[in-house]
Amino acid sequence: MTAVRVQIRLEGLVQGVGFRPFVHALAVRLGLGGWVSNSGEGVIAEVEGDAERVQEFLTAVEREAPPLALIERLSSHEVSARGETSFQIVPSTLGAERATLVSPDVATCEDCLRELFDPTDRRFGYPFINCTNCGPRFTIVQDVPYDRAATTMAAFTMCADCAREYHDPADRRFHAQPVACPVCGPRLVLLDADGHSVHGDPMARAAALIRAGGVVAVKGLGGYHLAVDATSEPAVAGLRARKHREEKPFAVMAPDLPAVRRLARLEPDEERLLTSPRRPIVLLERRPEAEVTSATAPGNRALGIMLPYTPVHHLLMRELGVPVVLTSGNLSDEPIVYRDDEAKERLRGIADGFLTHDRPIHIRTDDSVVRLFRGTPMPVRRSRGYAPQPIRLARQVSRPVLACGAELKNTICLAKGRHAFVSHHIGDLENYEAFRSFTEAIAHFQRLFDVRPELVAYDLHPEYLSTKWALDQDGLDLVGVQHHHAHAASCLADNGEEGPVIAVIFDGLGYGTDGTLWGGEFLVASVAGFERAGHLVPVPMPGGAAAIREPWRMAAVYLERAFERDPPPLAVKGRHEAQWKAILELARSGSQAPLSSSMGRLFDAVSALLDVRDAVSYEGQAAIELEQLADPAASGTYDAQLTPTAAGFVVDGAGPVRAIVEEIRRGLDRSVIAGRFHNAVADLIVQGCRALRERSGLGTVALSGGVFQNVLLLGRAIDRLEASGFRVLRHRQVPPNDGGISLGQAVVAGCSLASDR
Repeated sequence: MTAVRVQIRLEGLVQGVGFRPFVHALAVRLGLGGWVSNSGEGVIAEVEGDAERVQEFLTAVEREAPPLALIERLSSHEVSARGETSFQIVPSTLGAERATLVSPDVATCEDCLRELFDPTDRRFGYPFINCTNCGPRFTIVQDVPYDRAATTMAAFTMCADCAREYHDPADRRFHAQPVACPVCGPRLVLLDADGHSVHGDPMARAAALIRAGGVVAVKGLGGYHLAVDATSEPAVAGLRARKHREEKPFAVMAPDLPAVRRLARLEPDEERLLTSPRRPIVLLERRPEAEVTSATAPGNRALGIMLPYTPVHHLLMRELGVPVVLTSGNLSDEPIVYRDDEAKERLRGIADGFLTHDRPIHIRTDDSVVRLFRGTPMPVRRSRGYAPQPIRLARQVSRPVLACGAELKNTICLAKGRHAFVSHHIGDLENYEAFRSFTEAIAHFQRLFDVRPELVAYDLHPEYLSTKWALDQDGLDLVGVQHHHAHAASCLADNGEEGPVIAVIFDGLGYGTDGTLWGGEFLVASVAGFERAGHLVPVPMPGGAAAIREPWRMAAVYLERAFERDPPPLAVKGRHEAQWKAILELARSGSQAPLSSSMGRLFDAVSALLDVRDAVSYEGQAAIELEQLADPAASGTYDAQLTPTAAGFVVDGAGPVRAIVEEIRRGLDRSVIAGRFHNAVADLIVQGCRALRERSGLGTVALSGGVFQNVLLLGRAIDRLEASGFRVLRHRQVPPNDGGISLGQAVVAGCSLASDR
């Protein structure tokens, strides 16, 4: 019987996910000879044997691929037979151009957990247990191909037992790059507040410190977290004081699913998301009797809950048995700390102890936050477990692109071919540490994915640090992308489309092409361009950024507009009587009162009118609490008239404000008013989209911007739009907030053939 030999190339997420062991086992099972190797492009293999068996191999390699693998392209061609009958894994090769993908970090698998808690296993209680199917990936990889020498595990020489597992094709740890054990791998240690080693079992001593009300800095996959007993009011309040985080909700790690069910209502889709290999923080509806202190998420009906995702977390939670606050190790507004020396310095005065180890973290990566909407995930923060898995684009970008993202919730994005690599969450570029993280991410992604950008995309706002960095780059073509066009393009790319569509972009603010601050926008948009076809009437923001921090200022502006300088007496005015007149004079003067069409600022104004929030301690707080106040069953709405203009239409937010004030004066329940306001905004969306459909003939609507994190509004809008015959696109892979901006910038720049330098 004549043997055939076929060379196979597999591209996609095929390194670090057990693909070579899988190919080896499949070839051995089918009695084929040949070899398999990692390459700069992915995985390459040659198989030789009976033609029927070779064909069976080609079918099975896609059908039976490892669960963490993502094959994007498989190509094969026949080569000359060599008479090989055995199959082997050969050393990795690096071609001239690399196109491989890198796996996100993966939560500890069930097989490893069984060994972790098995007293007869040689890795019993070992905090760094992992295998081919789980463990660190993105946060330890320094270069590709993904081999141990290119990770932060390079310094740990495998012992004889680990080496035997690593080289045994039948073993679950065959070519698992982070493989280790107590004899040869990283070691856990507990340090006191001054950085001195504490004697005794590190895990037991750390748990005792938490039980006593202390704060322990725990080194995780992508950085340090701060852990305290979530059931202890003094412990959580103390952490807030030390971290300077007044009210923003903390995330909670629960020991197991039964504990989650005691904390929150859990639907089957939410359970699947919680227990998935990605292990994000999932926003769940909090039970009134939840056994966590009110200081964990003050005034919030939701809890951000996650399950243990590393062996360290599993061991610590088994030791404690109670939920813990697990929040990023940083001071308020700084990025998560990930270097050991910086942790000791920057967390000094916050942490009473450090549960740490000697495996370096190469790139800082915060936890992902996801909200479930109608059975499918909607990212709020896309980071650990998701990054750097790429978004596949509808078409290839014209040239390699680096997109610098926005100022808040910054991510960067590199695009090459049909892949857009959106980075982990970097954060708000408001300090040196965040800016350093931004530049580190750019360098790391360029090296990891072998992208040499020819285009640099940036936001039009001249004061964004990401924009200033972009404008300093010499020798590259620069493409400025308007903020809301980037939001629209992000939603299109998220759905594998290019437009044109009607795009409804509601957010806090973004720099407009007319020099004002936009944020309540109706666009006719594609990735190639946009037209501003409708928007809220711009109103002044007295004090600029101060109006964001103090929503009552926006209430004052809208009240004056709604009642022609003679608003009725309301509680919000009484609370700020001493400043009211001066703020309105500031608004009228135009000095330090930039005009904004922001829907986010209208939400702020209504929040203050309903006595929800006069001042905020974190971004979006007033709108978040207004959503929580709203009665989902509320019927009725407030009319917001569209006024035609030469360019399209404008909508005056003063109309709903006027109706809200009348209902406040009648004594209607605030939750009903808040519910009706959400109905009014949804109705406004439909009115605007109908008007634009008549003009443009477009029947697809894209919803983007931070306001659409509000699932009450999102649901209302989608229902009404679909009832009116529209097809609706929303975010599923990247956040609707500014964390998705870099993706939109990349696709806009990628289809641009001209520079605006």
